[in-house]
Amino acid sequence: MVVRFLLGFLSVLVVCVLCNPGPLEDVVVDRNFIPKVCPREVKMGDQVRYHYNGTFKDGKQFDSSYERGTAFSGVVGVGRLISGMDRGIQGMCINEKRKITVPPHLAYGSLGAGKAIPPDATLVFDVVLLDIWNKDDQVQTTTVYKPKDCKRTVQKSDFIRYHYNGTLLDGTPFDSSHSKLHTYDTYVGDGWLIKGMDEGLIGMCVGERRNIIIPPFLAYGEKGYGTEIPPQASLMFDVLLVDLHNTKDDVIIENQVIPDLCKRKSVTGDYIRYHYNGTLLDGTFFDSSYSRNNTYNTYIGMGYVIPGMDKALQGLCIGEKRRIIMPPHMAYGESGAGESIPGSAVLVFDIHVIDFHNPTDVVEIVSSFKPKECNETTRANDLIKYHYNCSMLDGTHLFSSNDYENPQVVVLGANKVIDGLDAGLQGMCVGERRVVIVPPHLGHGEKGARGVPGSAVLRFEVELVDFEEGVPDGYLFVWLTDLPENLFEEMDLNKDGEVPLEEFTTFIKGLVAEGKGRLKPGQDADHVIEDMFGNQDRNKDGRIVPEELKLKSAEDAERARHEEL
Repeated sequence: MVVRFLLGFLSVLVVCVLCNPGPLEDVVVDRNFIPKVCPREVKMGDQVRYHYNGTFKDGKQFDSSYERGTAFSGVVGVGRLISGMDRGIQGMCINEKRKITVPPHLAYGSLGAGKAIPPDATLVFDVVLLDIWNKDDQVQTTTVYKPKDCKRTVQKSDFIRYHYNGTLLDGTPFDSSHSKLHTYDTYVGDGWLIKGMDEGLIGMCVGERRNIIIPPFLAYGEKGYGTEIPPQASLMFDVLLVDLHNTKDDVIIENQVIPDLCKRKSVTGDYIRYHYNGTLLDGTFFDSSYSRNNTYNTYIGMGYVIPGMDKALQGLCIGEKRRIIMPPHMAYGESGAGESIPGSAVLVFDIHVIDFHNPTDVVEIVSSFKPKECNETTRANDLIKYHYNCSMLDGTHLFSSNDYENPQVVVLGANKVIDGLDAGLQGMCVGERRVVIVPPHLGHGEKGARGVPGSAVLRFEVELVDFEEGVPDGYLFVWLTDLPENLFEEMDLNKDGEVPLEEFTTFIKGLVAEGKGRLKPGQDADHVIEDMFGNQDRNKDGRIVPEELKLKSAEDAERARHEEL
């Protein structure tokens, strides 16, 4: 396409007394390529950068910016270009290609230019425009995408992490954080960035994408930067904001879901078990306790976790959910952690508290039902029958006696159940129902048990079905009435002066049947009686004689006297 710029004053015929010349030629412009999108055209006073090849009409080259490796830079319309070029590049778009034919009187005229350009030479320039800017230009920002939820935007003195692709105005790339696989991390507004980027980043949200165009005088100016950014180059950045914080930031708590019932809140020194999902501020996942199918367990307020988590885990209820936003100086700082958490990253934790306890906690017992008549209660050594449901504090069901046909049977104080439950079952009436909360140090401890996680607080719902009174530690039988004056004579049923096992068994079972004595509960009666007989048959000849028979109480008293001596 040929565009001819005809100037009015050149259309006037010049009359000469010695000759009769024709009208002077004007610049001839052939637009060889026009971009589809042209947001801006060259006008008078603009600074431009362009590449060119300069030839004469016969095609012989006299100059080329390509051969020098540097684009030409100058201001349009202020006499720094030959008049023909001043006219020929006006109206050009970035990346437009033109063939500009300049007649001699709009080039170097009758004088020419040194040895390269003879007098009265018509010049032909093949031009591609690379850049346009004006001293009145400002930073131009265009929002490509902005998240709906934007609670905070970039302000001066903030520290940000962002990805970018950097190109010149003609699209030539010069740098990219994506190719380095690392964000660019910097303070804003404190002179760490070129002025135009400092301005262009203000007001951005995390997750926002912007196109930022920066004129040279707000970028690298006349000197450019290295080999990639030429002098007087406008820069264009496609920016994605990944992270944002301020060094004055504290932990932020959001999206709290607090249970209706909250008897106590976590404090320094508590041991807590919680689930979490961890992401960066832009939503990038880095860790989850759920994926390991195991809670994270730790003491709080004692330096076992990062400072921000130490602080955020205090004042929580069991069952509470909350989001914790943690600035890097309260997390992993400038170094980050491993490959998943980059340096200076803001962390977001969505947590769910499963339970917590303190090493000083005792068993908590709440009676939900107690019969009006409660004259006899359980104690150590009693044989008890009870039903139970066991769960964790978050409601997760673990075990139940209802899974079996019969109630649970156990002797209290005999190390047959965990210490906390043993304590919670003592002092109960038949028919009483209780809730017993057992801290892990009185339960299954740090290691847990089959089906029970380590360090878990357990909740038991128990109901006492029945119990048999027990005997003191170390005893197999206790008298419920006064002892006979001559115990051996009572025991020697056939009065032959000796008592074999069969006779001993008949005697003891008779005492139990008459309510005069009680065997140790929870064991086979014949086995208990055999043990009792063995204790008295001191020479192991299968019979007891008067000299061998001694009550345990008498033996204990005699042993105590010897110990005192």
